[in-house]
Amino acid sequence: MSDKIIENNQVTIMGRVASEFVYSHEVFGEGFYMVDVLVKRLSNSEDRIPLMVSERLIDVTQDYTGEFIVASGQFRSYNRHDEQKNRLILSVFVREIVFAQEELDGAKTNTIFLDGYICKEPVYRKTPLGREIADLLLAVNRPYGKSDYIPCICWGRNARFAAGFQVGEHVQILGRIQSREYVKKLSETETQKRVAYEVSVSKLECMED
Repeated sequence: MSDKIIENNQVTIMGRVASEFVYSHEVFGEGFYMVDVLVKRLSNSEDRIPLMVSERLIDVTQDYTGEFIVASGQFRSYNRHDEQKNRLILSVFVREIVFAQEELDGAKTNTIFLDGYICKEPVYRKTPLGREIADLLLAVNRPYGKSDYIPCICWGRNARFAAGFQVGEHVQILGRIQSREYVKKLSETETQKRVAYEVSVSKLECMED
């Protein structure tokens, strides 16, 4: 059963380490650390993706900034209570990590497969230039009754298709993780630059349960 659940959330990324390891938390004596990785897009711009890595997988006391790694695992979420609100925090929970000699051109450097359920009404809109976009929130089950809540964004004909989804509908998604900077207004005079993470969908399918 747990193997089946692990299969419903699969991520592989390859990129350049862009930070040192920062302590996150400990579970049953096992320490977990955060590290950022820059992953190239086809356009040569980069996504800055946070990884959560166990101290048992790699020597987290070392600084690997600038080195290339391949990491695979799951895209996970948790709610952090922030400014009287819950904030959805997303990161790649790493199960395997290896070093690469160099960045592979044209390789699939950022892939994600999700199998989950629509848990919020899709939001469909058009940009001023007429591009179609749909935002989805996908609940992906995890062992022990937990779920990860993953924001996904669809474009073009996929957006039009996704706009018709109902809450509770079972879907499968293939895409890539992307980062996006935005400015959060904290007060009349104060703003803060933040980064949001979402899955940019390349393929999606509605499943018959």
